[in-house]
Amino acid sequence: MFDNVWLIPLFPLIGFLINGLLGKKIKNETVIGSIGALAVFASFIVSVMTFIKLIGLPTAERSVNVKIFTWMTAGTFNADIAFLIDPLSCLMLLVVTGIGTLIHIYSIGYMHGEEGFYRFFAYLNLFVFSMLLLVTGNNLLLMFVGWEGVGLCSYLLIGYYFHKKSAGDAGKKAFVMNRVGDFGFLLGTFTLFWWLGQNHGIWTIQFTELASNANLFPTGGVVTIITLCFFLGATGKSAQIPLYTWLPDAMEGPTPVSALIHAATMVTAGVYMIARMSYLFIRSPETMMTVAVIGACTAFFAATIGTAQNDIKRVLAYSTVSQLGYMFLAMGVGAFTAGVFHLMTHAFFKACLFLGSGAVIHSMHGALHHVHSHDDAQDMRNMGGLAKYMPMTYGTFLVATIAIAGIPGFSGFFSKDEILWQAFANPLHGGLNMLLWGLGACAALMTAFYMFRLVFMTFHGSCRIKPGAEKHLHESPMVIVFPLIVLAILSIVGGYIGLPKLIGDLFGGIPNYLEHYLEPVFANANAYIQAHTHHGHHSHALEWGLMGTSVVIAVVGISVAYLLYIASPEIPKKFTSAFPALHRAVYNKWYIDELYDFLIVNPCKALGRFLWKGFDVLVVDGIVNGVAHVVMAFGGVIRYMQTGQIYNYAWSMAFGVVVIIGYYLFK
Repeated sequence: MFDNVWLIPLFPLIGFLINGLLGKKIKNETVIGSIGALAVFASFIVSVMTFIKLIGLPTAERSVNVKIFTWMTAGTFNADIAFLIDPLSCLMLLVVTGIGTLIHIYSIGYMHGEEGFYRFFAYLNLFVFSMLLLVTGNNLLLMFVGWEGVGLCSYLLIGYYFHKKSAGDAGKKAFVMNRVGDFGFLLGTFTLFWWLGQNHGIWTIQFTELASNANLFPTGGVVTIITLCFFLGATGKSAQIPLYTWLPDAMEGPTPVSALIHAATMVTAGVYMIARMSYLFIRSPETMMTVAVIGACTAFFAATIGTAQNDIKRVLAYSTVSQLGYMFLAMGVGAFTAGVFHLMTHAFFKACLFLGSGAVIHSMHGALHHVHSHDDAQDMRNMGGLAKYMPMTYGTFLVATIAIAGIPGFSGFFSKDEILWQAFANPLHGGLNMLLWGLGACAALMTAFYMFRLVFMTFHGSCRIKPGAEKHLHESPMVIVFPLIVLAILSIVGGYIGLPKLIGDLFGGIPNYLEHYLEPVFANANAYIQAHTHHGHHSHALEWGLMGTSVVIAVVGISVAYLLYIASPEIPKKFTSAFPALHRAVYNKWYIDELYDFLIVNPCKALGRFLWKGFDVLVVDGIVNGVAHVVMAFGGVIRYMQTGQIYNYAWSMAFGVVVIIGYYLFK
């Protein structure tokens, strides 16, 4: 039934090969861009067909392994090139290929005229291929191939402008920090494989087999070690404390890259991995608490930094880190469906926001170029009043901003509110729940504030661009605007497939379609929660109260942003003058990068220099070169005995005879 599923990752791989090998000869941007976009769109069509087939099956049968061929076999170990088709992987397929298609279309217009146009689309296709391999692989090893693939592609795309040192450094930073997390992923895989095989004779890394044997895993103990190792991998890929600092620097890449990384691919990999292995994570209370706390702290901490940034893409980058924190918070409190729900809605509005910021930057670059200005086209302090020049970009951007702020009726409200409710009412963490909810609520307040701060500074007020440049500001072409419109629509309607029961009952009992759809995936984890926790009763009044509180929080954040940047724009300057140290600390990201440089990077560099100059040069090279010098010196003496002249040979023989006689005389 699912025999064609292998085509889903194959199409982007073919696009990568065509553009990568022949793109330089093709040269035509329309052809190159069309190949890249059509490759991903073809995957989207097959993904839709696969999804339709899946939901046509009985609920209990919605998990199918499609084996392509045997990859490797060694003793009791076996790994196949095989795909797992179930509700979770199908949802991810639709998100990755659907949004990936829109980003490819957008890139045709955005990257027009760029050197290495073919290379960019080749990398994009490879990125999508790797992510598709990650979300469809039916075993940990195949998932890891995709896991490493997206890490490689992030390095290539972040450092796309490799002639810029900052871009090269950002690419290396992303690559190295992800290797730290990947080490944890490998340790978790090895330990899981060894423990299950050694103790129960089940040598497998296949997800369905692991899930069917989940009852063999104890609570805590070795499971805590395994899941913490996997979580270390997730913190690297999904940019959580302490491995989050690479993601804001990833803004050095072209804007479509930022949209692809933040919305549809790489950073969602860690969330997906935990959701995929929920049956394992739920068996470690310590890991679940760690995931919840790290997620809540990341959501709050990144939001504080976002309030003071002036680079439009950097604000969105810290917003992504914060929103990923919400997803991990959901995973840590056992609300796996809510976490996946927010992953999906966030993909819609964050892709729209990044692509919208790219449209703004595109127009700003053109306008500043016309007046020969070197002002920063990404600095919001150089913008203002762009709504009248770019009405369609403004409208779509505003919709996505309302969605991420959590205003009722938009997708972000439903998914974020569900996470906050689960953080407050979950049965796993007891007295910690209030703290988790409080951190999430504060992050929501700051999110509404800094996102509307971005909107007001960029699109409202007077235009602050270089005099004379404003007449060159214009709306982007439809190849750029069309994806924005589609994503804005999804940012509105995308949340209605996951209506909370409380709201669904108001409209005649509309079910939570997403919860029912994902129920088979999380049945094992949910059954464990039901069996091992005490569920207290929470009234509908409490749930309505918390929902109303989250709405009030969003409105307050928006109102404060309006007060500071529209009604009384002089207040921020007064605040920064009154609290210069605080503003500097937040603006400089709490000096975390500097702290890492001091504690880790510089000591590692110093150790490297010592091993180079102190050990390699003095000891290793000293020994090797010393031996060479001794041999050369000895050879220099011996060579005088081999001159071809008879009297030298006679003297050598005489000397030898004297030495031998002397040896026996004085022995």
